[in-house]
Amino acid sequence: MTPIKTTVIRHYRERIAKCSLRFLHERPEMTFLRCRPGFTFDATGFTVLAVEAPPLSLADAGRPFLLLDSTWRWLPQLQACLCGVWVPRSIPGNVKTAYPRSSKVFDDPPAGLASIEALYLARRLLGDDDPSLLDGYHWKEPFLTSLG
Repeated sequence: MTPIKTTVIRHYRERIAKCSLRFLHERPEMTFLRCRPGFTFDATGFTVLAVEAPPLSLADAGRPFLLLDSTWRWLPQLQACLCGVWVPRSIPGNVKTAYPRSSKVFDDPPAGLASIEALYLARRLLGDDDPSLLDGYHWKEPFLTSLG
């Protein structure tokens, strides 16, 4: 299967050194953009992964993914930069992140995943099961083990 084209919009204050997607910058199906004040992105035709959206299904195959990469606190700023008509979807099921959360000022949503975990699961659900996406992710093995 051809890898699903994915665009990642990263908040300008997000530290790349802590980003779970930092090992994917050289992959040809990945495009990374930086959201600075005044940035806009036409998300028309994209599947946008979001926690509170209807679940992703095989009916969603064929659209590229858009990931908004930031802390949960900055996520509304990234969402505000989107224009156009996109399809919001969530990861179905009760999947837990392996990423150790440590925010002292903001509560993370219980269903929230690290960006790399969400990308891997979304592609897997659409038939593009590529564990190499997780290469370089420190919590790869605990995450895969938790999936069964």
